Amino acid sequence: MIKVGLVGLGSMGRTHLDVYARLEREGFPIKLVAVFDIDERKFNGATQESNLIELNPEYDLSKINTYTDAELFYKEEMDMVDITLPTFLHDTFTIRSLNKGLHVLCEKPIALDSDRGASMVEAAAATGKSLMIGHCLRFWPEYEYLKSVVDSGEFGKVKAANFYRGGNEPGWSYENWMLQVDKSGGALVDLHIHDVDMINWLFGEPEAVSALCSENYDIVSAHFRYPDGKIIQAQGDLSLPGEVPFEMSYRVHLDKATLVFKYGQLTVYPAEGASWVYEHAGDLGVYREIKYFAERLISGEAIATSPPEASLLALRIVEAERRSSSEGGQFVQIGDR
Repeated sequence: MIKVGLVGLGSMGRTHLDVYARLEREGFPIKLVAVFDIDERKFNGATQESNLIELNPEYDLSKINTYTDAELFYKEEMDMVDITLPTFLHDTFTIRSLNKGLHVLCEKPIALDSDRGASMVEAAAATGKSLMIGHCLRFWPEYEYLKSVVDSGEFGKVKAANFYRGGNEPGWSYENWMLQVDKSGGALVDLHIHDVDMINWLFGEPEAVSALCSENYDIVSAHFRYPDGKIIQAQGDLSLPGEVPFEMSYRVHLDKATLVFKYGQLTVYPAEGASWVYEHAGDLGVYREIKYFAERLISGEAIATSPPEASLLALRIVEAERRSSSEGGQFVQIGDR
């Protein structure tokens, strides 16, 4: 039985809480035993709004120990901690947990900057504990299918691809931390990094990147250069006015097909024959990433699907994009590792 401590009960924390409740109902050998958050109101029904995900409004915390004191929280008997705190706190709590002998699942991005992220990876190696960053697209069925198509060459090679992610300004975050670039990195680090990680997973590390960003990094448009000449771009925007629903989408042009994912549906348009809609079992990224991490802890196998080194590379690519934007959108190489 894996005993879990959840650190942070904001919108993503509540999403993870719902997953643990489901896994327990399904008889999976995991149990949430403790929750830490500095805001005691969240233990008594107060909720953190979100414009990105649909939240379950009701949770029963009566059988879970709740803490506003981190020292007391870490005295709990636990096997792993799940960190869903604001980005600028990721490294502090991850390293502390690893040094306590605990495995760590931490929400993306790995950290606010790559130096902090590298310290997290080094701490995991030094303690021998598992660390995984929650890049949930690697566990999202429509993105997994795209990965299988790219790897297999079923429809030939990729000629071009466009990834998009965007929505309203995140004014719902706790004390508006997401609107503070020094705490979140803006949409460039918090949001766009999803697609950066996906591009790196699909195609490998780019030779160089080019990007233009708005002043507060809430809008970004980036290009990724590869030696075979395919054209890869990704755009992110967390400042859309009006009641615009959150969107994540992609369009991938291969030799023998076009794949379009939008509004939660993936349509495959083969060069020959009728188009068709990809269907899957229904479980999405967050549930599947948490279950995957727990299964790896049980089996003792290394984290393969989303290793922390890959999450660190995604952050370094994003930092290169920021340098490119400061240089007027010139192509720049990824920073030293």
